[in-house]
Amino acid sequence: MSRTRRRRYELDNPELNEMIETLIGRAREVYGVQDGADYARQLIVSAVRLLRDDSSRGDAKLVNSAFKELRHAFRVFAPYKHVRKVAVFGSARTPREHSDWQAAYEFSERMATLGWMTITGAGPGIMVAANGGAGREASFGVNIRLPFEQQANEVIRGDNKLINFRYFFTRKVIFVKEAHAIALFPGGFGTHDEGFEALTLIQTGKSEILPVVFIDSPGGSYWKDWEGYVRAHLRDRGLISDSDLSLFRITDDVDVATQEILNFYKNYHSSRYVDDLLVIRVRRAPDEEELDALNVEFADILTQGEIEITDALPRESGEVHHFPRISLRFNRRDMGGLRRLINQLNTLVPDHSSPQDASPHEIVEETLPPEAENAERE
Repeated sequence: MSRTRRRRYELDNPELNEMIETLIGRAREVYGVQDGADYARQLIVSAVRLLRDDSSRGDAKLVNSAFKELRHAFRVFAPYKHVRKVAVFGSARTPREHSDWQAAYEFSERMATLGWMTITGAGPGIMVAANGGAGREASFGVNIRLPFEQQANEVIRGDNKLINFRYFFTRKVIFVKEAHAIALFPGGFGTHDEGFEALTLIQTGKSEILPVVFIDSPGGSYWKDWEGYVRAHLRDRGLISDSDLSLFRITDDVDVATQEILNFYKNYHSSRYVDDLLVIRVRRAPDEEELDALNVEFADILTQGEIEITDALPRESGEVHHFPRISLRFNRRDMGGLRRLINQLNTLVPDHSSPQDASPHEIVEETLPPEAENAERE
């Protein structure tokens, strides 16, 4: 079925449109830019529309500050885009002598030895433990400016990988966008907010599916008790599905947490959508018998057709062409089922591949969601 062509996103003033085109054209010449110029043009159009809409100074300031924060963060992370990273959350109030602090330090230290970098909120408690375990060179700090607890911890303070945010929402975008795994240690409102938001984004398909691990100190029950609440009051009341419980893992063992993350990328590399087709890049494709078994077990997560083995599609230009693909028309609802499919694909490879064999892995929506299409047509 053919798609209706969207009207070009532009102003209703031809003179201003021509000036914007001239500016973008000249900027492409100066910076040698080939990709992304059309989105830069749309950003300028949106900025000018703030004037057209007679937006308040406060609204314009919010948009401007958020955009500048995101642009700066993208620039800071860009040199490390081929290194996998784990975002670590936990209480800022956890003392150094507590077993949770020690577990966070040990976990991040272990991940650093495997070639991973650690992202924290740059504060004290669990955050300084994780930065300390990873070491300054393998650490990012994503700090939030607050009336209190706003100074970055001693490990990341002054480092060029420290980013200071004014807004929580831009900070959260960077946490989820840049992380290839999420680890949560016991914490307060902020930790629960970050954990639930990550699970919500994965559950709704608004972010890449990735491993989420809740880590108790040895013998601890903080997250086990939380899981009991989730099962009794969310799952059993039908507020989430049983398969949603596959989106995270609870453990009190740092070794188990580390292996959970590594195993997720044992065969699975990355994925993206090409129109309505989900393309999963893997290190080893299933053979015919294994593919038949996958189609039997995971038929319920398909909208039509079967799981198939494919080469890189034309729309994946320049994206990890050396990996085989499996493609499927995923229903985009059962993310727990998709996670179980990835787990099954990972059983096809017995040994973990090099942690440095990594690249950005976010799902790229080639078909814009309805809300984005509405913005395009404005």
